[in-house]
Amino acid sequence: MNNVFLFERINNLASAYKAMDWIGVFFADYLLYIVMAAILIILFIKRTRLVAVAIAVSIFLSRLVIIEPLKQIFHRARPYVSLENVRKLVTESNDYASFPSGHAAIFFAIATAIFFFNRKLGILSFFIALLVGISRVYVGVHWPIDVVVGALVGIIAGIITNKLIILPLIKQL
Repeated sequence: MNNVFLFERINNLASAYKAMDWIGVFFADYLLYIVMAAILIILFIKRTRLVAVAIAVSIFLSRLVIIEPLKQIFHRARPYVSLENVRKLVTESNDYASFPSGHAAIFFAIATAIFFFNRKLGILSFFIALLVGISRVYVGVHWPIDVVVGALVGIIAGIITNKLIILPLIKQL
């Protein structure tokens, strides 16, 4: 399926229903702040500290080590820069590099890290990550391929973190 075609089908739903727009903006923009606060809180709880460390390392690896260099290499313009009539529902920073999605990478990294500790909560986290990814397209700031690649980066970062850092750390405890 064509990236532009899929973007337009999802983004054209924006502005049709106020409640759906509010949900899209919440998942696309505001949920990240709530999740980051929750991660800070669980970092200070002894029994969940290792999960918080796994999440933090996964986010760092996915967003800063992998996504940022890819954004600099590809420097793909966001949909609202490339297309006319995009229904942009959020205000973006001056970062016009769209590929890959940092939000998708972060949320899929979190979901993967959680999944290794708690499968049920991990599955719920993957569902939330998927909603975040779709909402980034819905609000007009990412192409679908940005979200797919960001999700893959997040999952890979979560797996690497678990296999190379968390599991050896657990074995030492």
